[in-house]
Amino acid sequence: MLKVGLTGGIGAGKSEVSRLLGSYGAVIVDSDRIAREVVEPGTPGLAAVVEEFGAGVLAADGTLDRPRLGELVFGAPERLAALNVIVHPLVRRRAAELEAAAAPDAVVVHDVPLLAESGLAPHYDLVVVVDASRETRLERLVAVRGMTPEQARARMDAQAGRDERLAIADLVIANDGPLEALEPRVRRVWDQLRARAGH
Repeated sequence: MLKVGLTGGIGAGKSEVSRLLGSYGAVIVDSDRIAREVVEPGTPGLAAVVEEFGAGVLAADGTLDRPRLGELVFGAPERLAALNVIVHPLVRRRAAELEAAAAPDAVVVHDVPLLAESGLAPHYDLVVVVDASRETRLERLVAVRGMTPEQARARMDAQAGRDERLAIADLVIANDGPLEALEPRVRRVWDQLRARAGH
C-alpha cells in the first residue's frame, strides 16, 4: 500500500485532482468529508461540539450550523483549538479505518487541506501538492465560490503560505491553467504513484 498525502491551498484545485485520482482507481480518504460525517446528527462528535459551543451552533433541523460555528472559531485561536481537540481524533480514527479496508496494493490518497499546517507530512510515503499562484486562486474563489476578494484573501491568509506547502512536496501538480490542462498532469502523477506502489 502506498500512502499519499494530497494538499493544496484553497482555490488551487485539490478537490478536482482528488476526483481525478479517484476516477483512475485511487482509494480517496477525504478529511473534509469525514469531518462532516463525524458531526452528523446523533453522533458523539456533534454532542461534544454542542457541549463545548452551546446549542446555538445547531440549525433548526438539528444539524450543525457550519457558518455559525465558523463565525465562533474564525480568528479565535483558542476556540478553534477546542474544536480541533474534538474533531481531529474522530477524523483520524475514521481515516485509519478507511485505509485499513483498502487492498494491500492500493494507492491510498489522503485528501488533507491543512497538511502543511498540521505537521503530518511525515505520516505519508509521499506528499503531492496542487499548486497555483495567489492571483489564480483569488480569481477562482471569487468567480467559482462567490466570495468577495476580501473574504478570499482572509481564507488564503489563514492557511500556510505557498512556500510552506512546496517545502513538504515530493510531487507538485501545477494548476494555473484551464481544467483541460490539469488532467494530463494528474494522469502522469497517477502513473508515478502506481509505479511506486509496485503496479
